[in-house]
Amino acid sequence: MSPRLVLIGSRLMGNLWLWWLGVFVWLALLWVLSSNSALPSGPSFPLKDKLLHCTYFCSGAFCFLLAIYGRSRPLPGLKSLMVPAFLFTAFIGALDEFHQTFTPGRSGNDPWDWLADVTGGVLATWIVLRVLRQFAAH
Repeated sequence: MSPRLVLIGSRLMGNLWLWWLGVFVWLALLWVLSSNSALPSGPSFPLKDKLLHCTYFCSGAFCFLLAIYGRSRPLPGLKSLMVPAFLFTAFIGALDEFHQTFTPGRSGNDPWDWLADVTGGVLATWIVLRVLRQFAAH
């Protein structure tokens, strides 16, 4: 990895206010998306909805974990990352599913959507662990 990329990445990892801003923007966008009865759709494929849930919640958990651990030294372990990621995505995912029950045209309270949300948090744990280790190695 080039020294310039390491410097930029290190500064980005340690910029906690940026990651907290990302969490709040992510939460606001989630609220807006869940409040819409009809969302734009692209190409259809099996389990598309679950993939979208997983991807969206992975991005939120990524920001959340870096907001908490972006400056941590020594580096957090897998369990230290997994617990907050799981709690964050489980709680917000449950709230989101409940919120959708009040949106006309949306079903909400789908346990499979919630499971996809939590899976996104687990995926974010693995990604954040790799990113933190990569930049700590330099």
